[in-house]
Amino acid sequence: MKYCLIFLSLFAGTLGAQTAGGTVDRSLPEFTFDRLDLAGELFFLSSDYLQGRRTGSAGNEVAAEYIAAQLRAFGYAPLDAADSSYFQTVPLRQVGSPESAELTIGSDTYRSGGDLLVARGPEATASGPVVFANFGWVDAENGRDDYADLDVKGKIVITRPGTPDDQSQQAVFRGISRKAEMAAAAGAVAIFELYTLPFPWQRFRSYLGGERISMNEDSAPATIPYGFIRLEDDKVAALRGAPEGFPGKVTSSGMRITDMASRNVGGILRGSNPDLADEYLLMTAHFDHVGVGKQGGGYYSAEDSIFNGARDNAFGTVSLLAAARAFAEAPPERSVIILAVTGEELGLLGSQYYSEHPLVPLDQTVFNFNTDGAGYNDTSAISLIGMGRTGIDEQIETAAAAFATNVISNPAPEQGLFDRSDNVSFAAKGIPALTFSPGMTGFDDAIAKYYHQVTDNPETVDLDYLKRYCQVFTLAARLIANRPTVPFWKEGDKYETAGRALYGK
Repeated sequence: MKYCLIFLSLFAGTLGAQTAGGTVDRSLPEFTFDRLDLAGELFFLSSDYLQGRRTGSAGNEVAAEYIAAQLRAFGYAPLDAADSSYFQTVPLRQVGSPESAELTIGSDTYRSGGDLLVARGPEATASGPVVFANFGWVDAENGRDDYADLDVKGKIVITRPGTPDDQSQQAVFRGISRKAEMAAAAGAVAIFELYTLPFPWQRFRSYLGGERISMNEDSAPATIPYGFIRLEDDKVAALRGAPEGFPGKVTSSGMRITDMASRNVGGILRGSNPDLADEYLLMTAHFDHVGVGKQGGGYYSAEDSIFNGARDNAFGTVSLLAAARAFAEAPPERSVIILAVTGEELGLLGSQYYSEHPLVPLDQTVFNFNTDGAGYNDTSAISLIGMGRTGIDEQIETAAAAFATNVISNPAPEQGLFDRSDNVSFAAKGIPALTFSPGMTGFDDAIAKYYHQVTDNPETVDLDYLKRYCQVFTLAARLIANRPTVPFWKEGDKYETAGRALYGK
């Protein structure tokens, strides 16, 4: 009997792995991923030659062409069937920082390079009261107008960041493109949002205070100065309690504005089950990073000024391509969209553009499985940002167990990670979405050593872990695509209402 059990155990090992979610077929391509193949892709995408893959740069374009070539070789249909292209052009606008800027509120003066950041707007000098205007948001369709009962003509406006219903990173960046126009239409001469995001002001200021790239959908540049200000709580309270405001003045040297473009890259693989093939799993990873020198927003030197972005997010891009190859060899039941997006580091621009201009109808897109991360400090695990929200936890746990890997649920909640990657662009439209990330227990020194640093080079990456990460990611995606029922938001989730509207539930 003992020998019979041993034989059965060995035989089962050739066919499947017993996991909490059932038996997994070990003949699937993801079980034979080659560590060196994956390493080669990682070393190329995060090489010095690609110069940090900054959106709009030559290195970013080389990466886009590489990804498209891979998808073409795997046999994926072009993302844009209308012109047989693997690309989606994302229109952008490049804005240079002002030479100087200054804002006076009563007896206090704030300057660029300190607690003031001017992100948009023309050369300007204007004096007038500084007043608080809540969110400074206008949404006529939903009966919202923060200027309806507030006279801001000739005044400088201070607002809360984001929108009345959403103060996430995505909402803050949406405000960057819209709030100046709303304030200008109400007669204001300048507008500044309070800075409250959960990461260092200095990094945010470096990020937006230099060259700024934003979405350009034929909108005019801001007609008044717009930016952010860091104020102490008592100063904010004083502003809110002074309806007539405080005497103020704003000066700005203006911006240098250039229209440009970047590209999302993608392909489509038809599902193997004709009854499910009109439903699509959207798999995403951003392939851009932060560039070189001052563009990177962190420390650099003459010896090393390239922010290679091996972990963030060549790691995820390699994972996306690994899944694409495996699915080409053994397609899942539902169809798959592989989408590598640009402009994530600039405010989720590529994913936002696709969500507004989808090349497959959003109501046929049943799930967004995004891969992205700041790095790892636990190679025994993967992290799931959004676990418990969309009903796919069993598939993730099954895939992880098949490769003897743990699952970390929603690490570093104080960082608001769900709303800081491309998944949120699709979640906002109602599509169930989450981000699959490397194993992270929190933002510690192991993460900070590489996150947005010139030290994030491919030779520092654990290649055995990269392979296992790609395997878990691919198998998890396959299991989600093969579910008998489509995922959906947990009852009460902030995106449930949008999901019901999208799918007519």
